[in-house]
This record gives sequence, C-alpha cells and structure tokens, in this order.
Amino acid sequence: MNEVRIIGGKWKRRKLGFPNRPTLRPTPDRARVTLFNWLAASLDGAHCLDAFAGSGALGFEALSRGAASVTFLDDDASVIRALRENAERLGATDCTIHRTSARAFLRANRRAWDIVFLDPPFASSLLEDTLAVLVTGPHIHAASIVYVESSVHSIPNLGGWETLKRTRTGEVASLLLRRIV
Repeated sequence: MNEVRIIGGKWKRRKLGFPNRPTLRPTPDRARVTLFNWLAASLDGAHCLDAFAGSGALGFEALSRGAASVTFLDDDASVIRALRENAERLGATDCTIHRTSARAFLRANRRAWDIVFLDPPFASSLLEDTLAVLVTGPHIHAASIVYVESSVHSIPNLGGWETLKRTRTGEVASLLLRRIV
C-alpha cells in the first residue's frame, strides 16, 4: 500500500493507505495546503463531492478540517476497499463511499454539493465531461466551488466557469472554479 498523510485539522498527520495504481496521483502536500487555504472560509459545514476519490486525500482532508459530509466516488474495487478501511480507521462517519463512475453517479443523482473535487486521471476526457455535466446539471448551486486538477498541458475548456484561483505545482495545474450564472 502507498500512503499519504492528512496535513491539517482533527486528523492531522494521520496516514491514508491506497492501492498501487498507475492512475492514482494523490494531490501533493504543497498543493493541498494551497487548496485548503483557498477553501478555509467555505469548508466549515460544507457538503463535498470527491468525484474521482483515488487515495481519498482531498475528501478526508475536507472532513478533517470541518466539512459536514463527503461523498466519495471511484470505480476501482481496490480503491473503494481502501477508502472504506481509511474511513473506519479514522472514525469518519460523515462520509458515503460509492463504487461507480462520476458520470453514472451524477446522471442518477440530483443532489447539490457546496464543494466538488475533480482530480481524474490526466490521460482521459473525464474532466471536461464532468465539468460539462456540472455546469448544466442540478449538482451545484450559485455559491458552489469546484476544485480542478489537471496536467498543465491539458487544461480543460472552461466555458461556463469563472476561475477564482489558479496555481501550478510542477506539471499540475490547480484551479478553483465557480459556475457563471
């Protein structure tokens, strides 16, 4: 098992285990520090969606720092098993974990989230597809924030989105977005 640590909140320094998969790249500590500094005023009591959960680092970090709930999605059975083990080990009761694709889940679900984390495998069209579903669907409201991670070489089409914050960590672009209303 690979490991990543939670960097802040009630579970600070606790480690999350995750399976060795070529598509899993947990958000590095430095990028998570920046992200959660950006989200500091919005996180307390927020309902979050971690649409491509992978290691779960973003969702568990959000719970550690005061989010009310996190919905984790992933379509890999080993990843789901690790997410459930991590939730149990942390005593994280305010999370739900679903083995499904983000696309299938969003098509079948009408719930809106306050914060959505999108960090899909870089070599796919999943990011643009998911942003397109979110911008037109009922899954976010006027104040919702969407965090996006992508390769600096393939930043998605951001039609319908306002960029609130943007940074780069090595070859990874991090963006904080809000739907243009």
